[in-house]
Amino acid sequence: MTGPRILFVVDAGPAVGGGHVMRSLTLARALEAQGATCVFVGPPAVAELLDAFAPETPRIPADNLTAAAVREAFDAIVFDHYGLSEPDHRAMAQGRPVLVIDDLADRPLGGDIILDSGPTRRAADYLGLTSGTARLLLGPTYAPIRPEFAALREPALAWRGEPVQRVLVSMGLTDVGGITARVVERLRLRVHDVGLDVVLGGQSPSLPGLSKIARRDPRLMLHIDTPHMARLTAEADIGVGAAGSTTWERCVLGLPSLMVVLADNQRGAARAMAEREAALVVDAADTDFEAVFDRQLMRLLRDAGLRRQLAAASSEVCDGLGAGRTAEAFLNLIAARAAG
Repeated sequence: MTGPRILFVVDAGPAVGGGHVMRSLTLARALEAQGATCVFVGPPAVAELLDAFAPETPRIPADNLTAAAVREAFDAIVFDHYGLSEPDHRAMAQGRPVLVIDDLADRPLGGDIILDSGPTRRAADYLGLTSGTARLLLGPTYAPIRPEFAALREPALAWRGEPVQRVLVSMGLTDVGGITARVVERLRLRVHDVGLDVVLGGQSPSLPGLSKIARRDPRLMLHIDTPHMARLTAEADIGVGAAGSTTWERCVLGLPSLMVVLADNQRGAARAMAEREAALVVDAADTDFEAVFDRQLMRLLRDAGLRRQLAAASSEVCDGLGAGRTAEAFLNLIAARAAG
């Protein structure tokens, strides 16, 4: 008996970043490990990211998402697209089981299962936005994180707090507003014999300038569309990263981090991490961003006790096994619905 065919409707682009694609890919891999077949549909930026990170992943062209979804033969559907809401979900699913990945809780959703991995999310946030029977999978326990992060968790946690020799910079694949170059410039001024591993997307606006700098600054290593994020995160001593979905990857490996808020929908998670003393947080929109960034960076570089405390607190936030939990819940629903 073949497993279910699941359609992923995913968004990506300069304004929304690549996080939707990456976490959906992770969930798709977990579903495939349990026998499902997964197919992606979305705007051209989705195909570009799939070409870079998962070229073998089936995808279908979509001039019109609804028409594409209705045209396809599938057993269930996953939405990771903030521009779609309940009417779209219902129209595309046509009665099939639906899982919606969300972070916002700001619109009606047509999902049988809602996945929101935000650390402060509560069931009450979705009151009136979902059907009374929708199952809510809330918190970082369900965050879709690639299995290689959990595999490296124990050795990485064993040595946190050591002197800083490598810094991981990961500001998002789309590098909103060229933030990566701004962050790297702050770092280059303040670190000396410390390696800088900078993760970028192939279309990042910071890439041309940083490529020139890397040719004359041996500290700077650029990792373009890298498949090795788990290893880079495990080997780093501190991280500077966007307050998006990669937050949970850093937590799994207990990487002491300076989180940079780049969007309104990241503020809740960043605030929760700061309150748990699981990360230092700065906001790129603040008028004194650079001064605050420099101050927090120096704290992180100089204080081994702070790094150990951040590592311990962040590692308690997420264990990296959320994709499997979510996949199991969705496949159980699909099977139950098929059984009638």
